[in-house]
Amino acid sequence: MWEYVATLEKSVVIGAPVDVVFDYACEPTKMAEWIPSLVEIRDLIGAGAGQQFGWTYKYVGILFSGQTTVVEYVRNEVFVMQSIGAISSVWAMRFAPHAEGTMLTMEVEYNIPLPVLGKLAERLVLKRDTRTLGLALVNVQDALES
Repeated sequence: MWEYVATLEKSVVIGAPVDVVFDYACEPTKMAEWIPSLVEIRDLIGAGAGQQFGWTYKYVGILFSGQTTVVEYVRNEVFVMQSIGAISSVWAMRFAPHAEGTMLTMEVEYNIPLPVLGKLAERLVLKRDTRTLGLALVNVQDALES
């Protein structure tokens, strides 16, 4: 079994105050609204650092489930969650004031066990995942600017 490992980072300026962007992006019950292919969030426990929840995600047509724990939480500045399961990942969201509202930067590092498909498949998956992360940021932007 081969494991695909990637780190992606993208930013967007959102025309809304930092606290509004933080509250929306860091609320697990809202994440399925803006993360493409996130099917559901369930079993939410706690708040802030230590918060936990289960999830189901559809990746390349296959449903994966896992568990997430919020490992860093500084209100209106940083939100980091670590997921374990068939897809393990770390999502770091950083929030900064900007002249036009809020600069939201997302960095995602993830590991996915995949059959050996070669370098071409790896490049195609990376390209797809980069588009997906960009779409997630646009979805947050659209939700808060509409």
